[in-house]
Amino acid sequence: MFKDTVKDLLDQALDQRKDLILIDFEILSDNTIKVILDGDNGVLVEDCIFVSRAIEHNLDREEQDFSLEVSSCGAASPLQKPRQYNKHIGRNLEIKTVEGNVLEGQLTDVTLEGVMLKWKAREPKPVGKGKVTIIKEVNIAFDNIKEAKVKIKF
Repeated sequence: MFKDTVKDLLDQALDQRKDLILIDFEILSDNTIKVILDGDNGVLVEDCIFVSRAIEHNLDREEQDFSLEVSSCGAASPLQKPRQYNKHIGRNLEIKTVEGNVLEGQLTDVTLEGVMLKWKAREPKPVGKGKVTIIKEVNIAFDNIKEAKVKIKF
């Protein structure tokens, strides 16, 4: 009952803010409500405050004792929703596939079905000794992605 009420309040808040993406929502056994957000343009502190108030101001602490944590997913957190990929076009991703392959390259396109990665590779020349640099591209379906992380370079 409590979880349904909180989920309804969260859904109402996200309906008002279409730019926010719900990544995770859970209520722990000690009634700690945890909400993790991402956004099409990132997540500001004000966004977390908006969602927090939308939930907290509509619950009665006399009926239910709870604590509430609303946060953004971290920069190193895996991408979990297809919608998250769009804001990372042009960045380097590391993708682990369901088959166990690990691919790293620049995210060049996002479609309804999956993503396209592009990277440079050194391969032996077709004729003669030595290697040549070639550009490789691969389409990866969302169903085939086990984990995807943005590679952060400093």
